[in-house]
Amino acid sequence: MPTTSRAGSLKDAEIAELFFKEDPEKLFTDLREIGHGSFGAVYFARDVRTTEVVAIKKMSYSGKQSNEKWQDIIKEVKFLQRIQHPNSIEYKGCYLREHTAWLVMEYCLGSASDLLEVHKKPLQEIEIAAITHGALQGLAYLHCHNMIHRDIKAGNILLTEPGQVKLADFGSASIASPANSFSVLLLLLPFAVAERKPPLFNMNAMSALYHIAQNESPMLQSSEWTDYFRNFVDSCLQKIPQDRPHSEDLLQHAFVLRERPESVLIDLILRTKDAVRELDNLQYRKMKKILFQEVHNGPTTETQEGDEVRSQVLPSSCFNIEEEVYPEDPETHPRPSEAQAAPAQPPQRKHHRNREHFATIRTASLVTRQMQEHEQDSELREQMSGYKRMRRQHQKHLMALENKLKAEMDEHRLRLDKELEAQRNSFAAEMEKLVKKNQASIEKDAKSFANDEKKFQQHIQAQQKKELSSFLESQKREYKLRKEQLKEELNENQSTPKKEKQEWLSKQKENFQHYQAEEEANLLRRQRQYLELECRRFKRRILIAKHNVEQDLVREELNKRQTQKDLEHAMLLRHHESMQELEVRQLGTIQKMRTELIRLQHQTELTNQLEYNKRRERELRRKHVMEVRQQPKSLKSKELQIKKQFQDTCKIQTRQYKALRNHLLETTPKSEHKAVLKRLKEEQTRKLAILAEQYDHSINDMLSTQALRLDEAQEAECQVLKMQLQQELELLNAYQSKIKMQTDAQHDRERKELEQRVSLRRALLEQKVSYLIQTSAAHY
Repeated sequence: MPTTSRAGSLKDAEIAELFFKEDPEKLFTDLREIGHGSFGAVYFARDVRTTEVVAIKKMSYSGKQSNEKWQDIIKEVKFLQRIQHPNSIEYKGCYLREHTAWLVMEYCLGSASDLLEVHKKPLQEIEIAAITHGALQGLAYLHCHNMIHRDIKAGNILLTEPGQVKLADFGSASIASPANSFSVLLLLLPFAVAERKPPLFNMNAMSALYHIAQNESPMLQSSEWTDYFRNFVDSCLQKIPQDRPHSEDLLQHAFVLRERPESVLIDLILRTKDAVRELDNLQYRKMKKILFQEVHNGPTTETQEGDEVRSQVLPSSCFNIEEEVYPEDPETHPRPSEAQAAPAQPPQRKHHRNREHFATIRTASLVTRQMQEHEQDSELREQMSGYKRMRRQHQKHLMALENKLKAEMDEHRLRLDKELEAQRNSFAAEMEKLVKKNQASIEKDAKSFANDEKKFQQHIQAQQKKELSSFLESQKREYKLRKEQLKEELNENQSTPKKEKQEWLSKQKENFQHYQAEEEANLLRRQRQYLELECRRFKRRILIAKHNVEQDLVREELNKRQTQKDLEHAMLLRHHESMQELEVRQLGTIQKMRTELIRLQHQTELTNQLEYNKRRERELRRKHVMEVRQQPKSLKSKELQIKKQFQDTCKIQTRQYKALRNHLLETTPKSEHKAVLKRLKEEQTRKLAILAEQYDHSINDMLSTQALRLDEAQEAECQVLKMQLQQELELLNAYQSKIKMQTDAQHDRERKELEQRVSLRRALLEQKVSYLIQTSAAHY
């Protein structure tokens, strides 16, 4: 779902499918306001297509935070489309008209909170168990589908005509629910129904939150509750989330499974309707008495204008009716004597929604007061919504800063890695160039040494060849000389036969030739040995020279590598210091923003608390004004003026009612005249009850503006309130101081952890550098 889409935009096909295209004003009629809250208003209505009675929740997405409102509407519609359970409110569709979403749901009589408001006392334990059981079944369904309600309270637990419990108001619901997060909110239902108000009800919202965080869980005060109920409440109130039971476990609790009549909720609803009827009739009689008195001449006869009073029509702005009305009519309500005479015939009531009448368990005064409180408490709601927006903005800013700093850290780390990689590549290129240069020098020297060796061998071989030639020439000369000597010796010895001479000469020749051959062989052997010896000596000199050259080249490479390693290690240390500086700066930035956000939050909380204190003092002052019995003449005069204004309004409404009655009688068949007149009387009774509430509110506003002198009891009450507000303020200051101390401790812990990480990283870096140095030295 795009968060940047304009409020009300249906360009996205997925969002457009959530809403029906028809005009809701043409589909639904007879709209009557039955509830009001910060989200908007809830109306009773009738579907013209099926005549079905429905509830319509109107939510505006214009004005301030329009995009946020629009996203909330989309989230709630998507959530309602996903759920379908007997204990969850039935969703029927959503329409758009004039920047307002019409969320259509099934109609319910009222809430568990309305029951407490009507009866003014706690409900019975079996009634609490029945309501809790239905709410738990709805919650178990949500939880097994990984959904959570997050706003379980008496006002969001609705009841239908047949006594069915329904979960409603999914504006705060979430798709992904954390484990066991429902139980504390679920507690508010049985606790509020049992004690008639949730724990810490009279405390400011922020102070209550701080009180919950610092103190033990609340307990039921009354001693009339059973151990089953107390154990159920205590199990829901475990402060450690892991110790809280799941919704499925609570459904098996003895408090929920205790035997009770099936009609317990239906009986409760009927009893509540009777109480609502009595309250509305009381307001009706009060307004009848007030509005039909002459300011100066006293009251007029009620019998002359009674019918007209009960047929007055309020303007459309006063159509804020929520209850089923039972007017005082002798035809519909027998007199006490008649009721005593026929006790065995109680009035028969149907347990299904009456489509012809407007059924509810909320009094007219409750609806009127809710609207007035909505108008009066707009400052409080704006204050709380502003506080929530501030917290969300703080979280958003802190998250944005963390993402920004993380991106900055990643960018800085990437830049350092690139710098290190560039240096390593440069060093590798330089080393490769040096190695190639040295290799070329070695190859050149090798070729030179090979040529020198070849020339040296050729020189020795030439000398030896020359020596051999001289030796052979000398042998030839010796051979000739020896031959001549032998011939002379043979010639001197004439007695030896010629044949023997020839044999002896041949033998001497062979001996001499053999001798010469041996001498030649010895010479060749000596030359060969000399050649080998000189070649070895020459090669040794060449190898020594080559070794010296290679050693110089290797030393040059090692020096180059050492220089590069030193530069690389120096860069790594610089990078480490740079990272350390950036981490310290970023941690300081986050902590500074966190401290500033906490300061703003605490300042806002303190301001809200002070405004709350002023509001409580104003409310107490208004209460004291109401307690004043003797009014000055000026107050009496103003009260008469207000009464006169309401009398004029009543006369105008009387004429409107008569015109409406005549019109309906003319357009309705005669057989239905009685039903029409009865319905008009019922509506008029409730409208007069609303008018009486408005009259009381006007009188109270007028009295609250007047100065008064408090008596001793009121002074004591003021002192008690001041002490209570002072205690709440001290509690708020104490908790804020605790938060500051925890934040400072967290900051110190974060700084120490950063120092430890930096020290460990530097130690590992130095260890790695030392290891590389040792490895390089051992390798070379």
